[in-house]
Amino acid sequence: MNSFINPPADDTRSQRAELARLVEGLVSGDGMHPTVIEPLHLIRCERPGEMTYGVHKPALCIIVQGGKEVRLADELYCYDPLHYLVVSVTLPVAGCVVRASSTEPYICIRLDIDPSLIAALVSEAEPLMNSAEPNGRGLYLDRIDAPLLDATLRLVRLLANPKDIPVLAPLALREIFYRLLCGPQGRHLQDVALQGSQSHRVNRAIEWLNRNYVEPLRIEELARRVNLSSSSLHHRFKALTAMSPLQYQKQLRLQEARRLLMAEGLEVSAAGYRVGYESPSQFSREYSRLFGASPVKDMARLRSIA
Repeated sequence: MNSFINPPADDTRSQRAELARLVEGLVSGDGMHPTVIEPLHLIRCERPGEMTYGVHKPALCIIVQGGKEVRLADELYCYDPLHYLVVSVTLPVAGCVVRASSTEPYICIRLDIDPSLIAALVSEAEPLMNSAEPNGRGLYLDRIDAPLLDATLRLVRLLANPKDIPVLAPLALREIFYRLLCGPQGRHLQDVALQGSQSHRVNRAIEWLNRNYVEPLRIEELARRVNLSSSSLHHRFKALTAMSPLQYQKQLRLQEARRLLMAEGLEVSAAGYRVGYESPSQFSREYSRLFGASPVKDMARLRSIA
């Protein structure tokens, strides 16, 4: 489990308090709220909930109030207002709000990561110095500091002054991501952005799988697509995602099947075939392994609490 115990003194309390007030004034009710600043989303939730599953695109997530757990494969990441979370490549994850109430709701700011902006910043500011090696996960936690939170606060303040957004929002976004890149683990973001790096090539494989998860997976063909050996692809893919390419594909298939069962009311076998399973029994076994119940029982439970 990745979490932080006995953190040092908090020097960002006033910034977080202002962010909480701003978000509460901008959103109406729980959920994820897009804003006129395209990469920026505001998230609010009044009560803890159960694990929800989804495919997380590259993003920076900053909790302003409350707490959350995120599961990547068998790894659990626990974070809070003193720590931010970065997802540098597209990942199938599960998440659960663990601390929230009507008086102090969970509030989170999510900024989608634009790969072209990261690549431009790396090119303009090279070399960016930090201590992390480019062999870690495509999801990581780090302690937030006042400069990063200050840039985020200035970005959110712009929502009250729409005329300033076209000029000032790009500057705030550049500063936010520049500070991430210069941070202790910024090398993870840098390496994914660098053309020709192994992480960049693995990211191309990840994006191909997200577009083609229904198709049979042939590692040799996928490795040729991204100009890596099969062994290098397997090693770096698992380092980034905590999963093998086959396990990653299974997660994509099963999450999409669950969505089809819930949203479109498909029969179990039809949902399995739709996402690439030829055997209904194999589909049910793997579904039960991931979600903790058979498709029929899982749907009954989800519909009872919907």
